Amino acid sequence: MAATKLQALWNHPAGPKTIHFWAPTFKWGISIANIADFAKPPEKISYPQQVAVACTGLIWSRYSLVITPRNWNLFSVNVAMAGTGLYQLSRKIRQDYLSDEKDAASQLEA
Repeated sequence: MAATKLQALWNHPAGPKTIHFWAPTFKWGISIANIADFAKPPEKISYPQQVAVACTGLIWSRYSLVITPRNWNLFSVNVAMAGTGLYQLSRKIRQDYLSDEKDAASQLEA
């Protein structure tokens, strides 16, 4: 039974014998690097980079469901890219625009 499942994966139009498998597989490196950057201070996050990561993830997630055959590996990696990019952007925005309000409010109380 497992052999037939592996054979089906191997012969799939988006299987390991095609670029449709390997491109999204290696693209996971971008998402993994972005997850590793969660430990990075928000001051070091780049707006242009994270906007590019988030937009790429959103656009290609949609595309991966329109093409034939549907490429679920491509879809999942792009959902991860969009999620990590949006999270990083939220960290940067909170640090740049919302932390000043908290600092000002705490200084007024003191």
